[in-house]
Amino acid sequence: MSELNKITYTREHPAYANYKAAIQLGSVPRARELAKTLDITEGDLVACRQGIDSWLIKPPFQDILAELHTVGEVMTITRNDAAVHETTGTYHQFSFMARGGMGLVLSDDIDLRLFIQQWQSAFLVIENGRQSIQFFNSDGIAVHKVYRTDNTDSEKWGSLIDKFRDLTPAIPYFSLGQEKALKPIPEAFDQAEFAQDWSNLKDVHAYHGMLKKHGLSRTQALSQIGEQWAVPLATDSVIQALTLAQQEDCNIMVFVGNSGCIQIFSGTVKRLMSTEGWFNVLDPSFNLHLHVDTIAQAWAIKRPSSDGIITSIEAFNEAGESIITLFGKRKPGNPELPLWQTIVQKITDKQRPVSQTKHAKKALEESC
Repeated sequence: MSELNKITYTREHPAYANYKAAIQLGSVPRARELAKTLDITEGDLVACRQGIDSWLIKPPFQDILAELHTVGEVMTITRNDAAVHETTGTYHQFSFMARGGMGLVLSDDIDLRLFIQQWQSAFLVIENGRQSIQFFNSDGIAVHKVYRTDNTDSEKWGSLIDKFRDLTPAIPYFSLGQEKALKPIPEAFDQAEFAQDWSNLKDVHAYHGMLKKHGLSRTQALSQIGEQWAVPLATDSVIQALTLAQQEDCNIMVFVGNSGCIQIFSGTVKRLMSTEGWFNVLDPSFNLHLHVDTIAQAWAIKRPSSDGIITSIEAFNEAGESIITLFGKRKPGNPELPLWQTIVQKITDKQRPVSQTKHAKKALEESC
């Protein structure tokens, strides 16, 4: 990467002046928050520094993902507005399915579902002495980031960047995405058929296809299926579940995602901490940061499968978008951990009266 700092572009992104002014004021917030302050996308916040401390990465992006295993240890970050999921390990066993534009990384340390057809741009970014590869969708939302660590092979990282760095002076632009209004439940919705389809599920991966068939969002589905399968919980139930899992040394799976990526941690959590409205897991190879005040709904959910009942606790924001999902750790073909079932049942039994609270009523009103 010897030529990196010799490449400059004279064409300036209109957001760059405001970015420089914010930097000069000091005490700069994290990229996502700074972009909101400047009323631009995070993608534009990076793109405006093209040739200064950010450089485009060549598509197709599955090519660079397929070679990331060569650099050794990295840290991956996938987030939404309310949850940040960080794992440290090797980006290995990458596979790509061209037909669906989907990538997979399946390993004990880094576990990803990559919806690469949603990715528009990628950059090498240098901030505060840290190098990362950042991927953005067409709305300028950062869907996935890969950071170099102290244990990354610096020579191989440099070679990878040299190979995939785009030397053209193009500067991409993004547009702020419009908030998507939640569609009402279809007039032709058949609750009995929906309940039958739910009870006939054999694979948790068929769940989203079932929702699509009936024209339901996730929270609409939960409001319609009944407490045999979905019980509304207090909004702090995710924290309760993580705390009980830590106390019981229970192996869990933590899913956090957005439109372009889902990142999964599997294992036990050890160090939990609350700081200024955030609940955190701060373990050596896994960090989670959960903005608890943004959780509008939480549910305990049961889905049938060929391996038995699969239980989860899931949290959603005001728009009904998924924030975080917790499962007991399991592999296909194996039943769910009894300890995880006990933890979820304990939370459900303790909070079952919440089904009469405003949180559950709000979920039910989505059908109106």
